[in-house]
Amino acid sequence: MMNMNIKETFVLLFSSFLFLTCGYAQDTIVPAIITFGDSAVDVGNNNYLPTPFKANYPPYGKDFVNKQATGRFCNGKLVTDITAETLGFKSSAPAYLSPQASGKNLLTGASFASAGSGYDEKAAKSNHALPLSQQLSYFKEYQGKLAKVAGSKKAASIIKGSLYILSAGSSDFELNYYVNPWINKAITVDQYSSYLLASFNTFIKGLYGLGARKIGVNSLPPLGCLPATRTLFGHHEKGCVTRINTDAQGFNKKINSTASNLQKQLPGLKIVVFDIYKPLYDLVQNPSNFGFAEAGRGCCGTGTVELTPSVLCNSKSTGTCSNATKYVFWDSVHPSEAANQVLADSLLLQGISLIT
Repeated sequence: MMNMNIKETFVLLFSSFLFLTCGYAQDTIVPAIITFGDSAVDVGNNNYLPTPFKANYPPYGKDFVNKQATGRFCNGKLVTDITAETLGFKSSAPAYLSPQASGKNLLTGASFASAGSGYDEKAAKSNHALPLSQQLSYFKEYQGKLAKVAGSKKAASIIKGSLYILSAGSSDFELNYYVNPWINKAITVDQYSSYLLASFNTFIKGLYGLGARKIGVNSLPPLGCLPATRTLFGHHEKGCVTRINTDAQGFNKKINSTASNLQKQLPGLKIVVFDIYKPLYDLVQNPSNFGFAEAGRGCCGTGTVELTPSVLCNSKSTGTCSNATKYVFWDSVHPSEAANQVLADSLLLQGISLIT
């Protein structure tokens, strides 16, 4: 894990850089953070949707501020929460569907992410989540609200200078392709990946068209190492499910290529694909090196099959651990806050070009 002094020095260096190059000091390294995608970055939008994918009840949030279950799929902070703090924000931008997404709160951004969403629009709709197309529509609506609060000129400056984060793809495979024989018997993983990447390409172009210029995109994690995947598809294989990790690596190679092409096509675009795969894989393979004791199961409930949180990870679940800091995973799919800290440190270094 990155030493806190190193992190503080990192922020100080970039704050000084901005002061020298811009001629004035500012509280945050970017004006706002705007987030799209799935449960990895959903800070509460699903609380307001008729979907089974919710996390607004204990023990979710047990290590968050005031032990509040906000709708985050974690015991505490998400990677985006930690990133926001590191970049100088006092708190993360609100979920767009929440009452908090109004007035001056809009100045620091918004999260449009929705658990169960992804690049596959049909799958997102079947999960009663916000498809990426709807998230983009809400972003356009947000711009109008922002202009009323900040004025057109300042709003345009915020939109141009903001950091945009997209996390998607995991739900497409975990909640759709691998569990739906109508799809996995009809098309190959490679074909499905190409279908998802066409959607990714369309989304980025749409986001660019609405003013985004600094975009960070999460790669797929090592899907075969998620406790739920190991339970459902591991059979007699010890450890991570190799074939599913291979699928994730193939997708990641393609999304890097697609992102590179987009940067060449779209003037002024800075886009970085954050490698989530390697740092999380390292945590799973060598947990003790990072201070963890358990990487094979999550802390909440059984920690092995909580694909739909409300069913098996709730206040009545038996077996929930007392100390989530020793677990790489909070539930059977999502990392713990402690693991998110390690991931956030890695992504911060990968995304330097987006904040300078």
